[in-house]
Amino acid sequence: MRIFTAIDLPSTILLRLERLLSALRPEAQIKWSPLDNLHITTKFIGEWPETRLAELTNSLSSLPPCEPFRVELKNLGWFPNSRSPRVLWVGVHGGEALAELARRTEAKLGELGVPKESREFSPHLTLARIKSPVSLSRLRQKIEEMESAELGEFPVSSFALYRSDPGSNSSIYRKLHDFHFQAAMAAS
Repeated sequence: MRIFTAIDLPSTILLRLERLLSALRPEAQIKWSPLDNLHITTKFIGEWPETRLAELTNSLSSLPPCEPFRVELKNLGWFPNSRSPRVLWVGVHGGEALAELARRTEAKLGELGVPKESREFSPHLTLARIKSPVSLSRLRQKIEEMESAELGEFPVSSFALYRSDPGSNSSIYRKLHDFHFQAAMAAS
């Protein structure tokens, strides 16, 4: 099974993202992310044997304590660049606390043999993927009209382990376990 760790988005943020996606979708025929799939990935684990799921969950439960922190969603951008984009994203700003959660998760999972990321942690929400050449002029114009897309700020006090299964149009994500920061602190 393919799995990853991620931070869930609160309903208020999802409503704002739904409005943003409703405004942008008509502007380009690209592969838009379903609202239900939007999350902040902290570590992509990849293929993992179901027989070792308890081992992985126990390892994540033993992460060093983490203080709750705040995340802000703002600005739209392109990966790898605006000239030949493959991804449209919303920026995720969680400061050192979010980066530290990603580092701790990566270090802990490294003990189980999960490969380390080759790229630096770059938190974002993937709004759409561009699989083949398509006109993006109307989408670019719409994004420029929006100036800075500020979608709000929210507190983070947990992360989750997700399973990704292939669906007919996009992957289907199923939450396997929640990991609460306060619970981790109380356990230590």
